[in-house]
Amino acid sequence: MISKLTGFISEVEEKTITLDVHGVGYEIFLSPGTLAGILPGDTPLTVYTHLHVREQSMELFGFLSKDAKRFFELVIGVSGIGPKGALGILDIAPLPTLVAAIGSGDASYLTKVSGVGKKTAEKIVIETKDKISKLGIEGDSQAMREDGDALAALQALGYTLMQARDVLREIPEDITSTNDRIRYALQKLGT
Repeated sequence: MISKLTGFISEVEEKTITLDVHGVGYEIFLSPGTLAGILPGDTPLTVYTHLHVREQSMELFGFLSKDAKRFFELVIGVSGIGPKGALGILDIAPLPTLVAAIGSGDASYLTKVSGVGKKTAEKIVIETKDKISKLGIEGDSQAMREDGDALAALQALGYTLMQARDVLREIPEDITSTNDRIRYALQKLGT
């Protein structure tokens, strides 16, 4: 249906943007991590979209890459996972890290999402593990381990899972060692 839109952001709301495409405003749901980096402006933005049709509504979900869209569509194919839950999963870590977690069968990594319990996470892994390799997205096992180690260290220091997850998401990609990631996170949490 609507697979891609290019336009200008006219509004940014709590969970959505309005993308103006030649005078027509499309409301598009984005993950919180994606929304955090978006501002209205004069620079055109291309958003890959998934149109989710329900009995009472039609909603557009947007992604800044085709790979993220394909991953999202794979995850919503699992019964019990809706589009908003899938956006939450996409928001816990970079896509290569998520691919590595599912590819290695690490269901516990997915339980870091609000609303995804152990059984649901295991179901996602079981139903998508074989399909995920067909997406052609490279997994990053090293980043998955380092992220898990940093997350565990921050929780051991008394920070909540959400606090730790949010600050780890903000760490620049060039900071790769676990110790440096923890040090950076503690500096951010201390301010």
